[in-house]
Amino acid sequence: MSNKEGSGGFRKRKHDNFPHNQRREGKDVNSSSPVMLAFKSFQQELDARHDKYERLVKLSRDITVESKRTIFLLHRITSAPDMEEILTESEIKLDGVRQKILQVAQELSGEDMHQFHRAITIGLQEYVEAVSFQHFIKTRSLISMDEINKQLIFTTEDNGKENKTPSSDAQDKQFGAWSLKVTPVDYLLGVADLTGELMRMCINSVGNGDIDTPFEVSQFLRQVYDGFSFIGNTGPYEVSKKLYTLKQSLAKVENACYALKVRGSEIPKHMLADVFSVKTEMIDQEEGIS
Repeated sequence: MSNKEGSGGFRKRKHDNFPHNQRREGKDVNSSSPVMLAFKSFQQELDARHDKYERLVKLSRDITVESKRTIFLLHRITSAPDMEEILTESEIKLDGVRQKILQVAQELSGEDMHQFHRAITIGLQEYVEAVSFQHFIKTRSLISMDEINKQLIFTTEDNGKENKTPSSDAQDKQFGAWSLKVTPVDYLLGVADLTGELMRMCINSVGNGDIDTPFEVSQFLRQVYDGFSFIGNTGPYEVSKKLYTLKQSLAKVENACYALKVRGSEIPKHMLADVFSVKTEMIDQEEGIS
């Protein structure tokens, strides 16, 4: 039995070989020793970094929600008279999103952004998608990353819209301005998501009898797809992953343009949306089978 105890369920613990008083010696460690003080400072630094990360995650969620609401608002553009009113309202919403991004910039002041990038990347991608969607509706072109970053340079006046406490004013005078730069990866992923919104815009325009918008969207998506094709597998994994979704959106829009070009003259405008939706469902089924 004594031989089996070593390999059985009742193994001796290593510290059981030490005297009882030596095992409890750790409780009498001097808390003011340099080693303990160093580890306490490490603990405080890690706790502060963790709290900052959690605050950035919450801000990113707020940015994502408000950006999605802006996109839903922009989809309501169906006719020219409503266009200016909706664009004005969307600009107000995007200003609110930028105020959230200002808080992110303040949190990252003096920090390495790349250490906290994972906490804010989803929100920045959604913001890029909303801003680029609004820009496309206005100009039928793609907004550049430099233009987006110029909108994310904040002064003390911008901070006054959100916070008007004396402490924040004192901090404004100390730092002067804040800025946050969208990374190339965030920009590319936001543009890739934009293609899905343009595909939905194409569907809505066909349903409203707008014949020109699908062809404009198709040409634009083809240029975006060609640009992403140049990147290929050399870019980040997330970019190559979204290339397939981009290709699907392009195929659906081109299929709509084909239906409009070939059968547009013989199908009444109020029935074009039904024809397009049926063809879109057929494409989805074929892709599911393949």
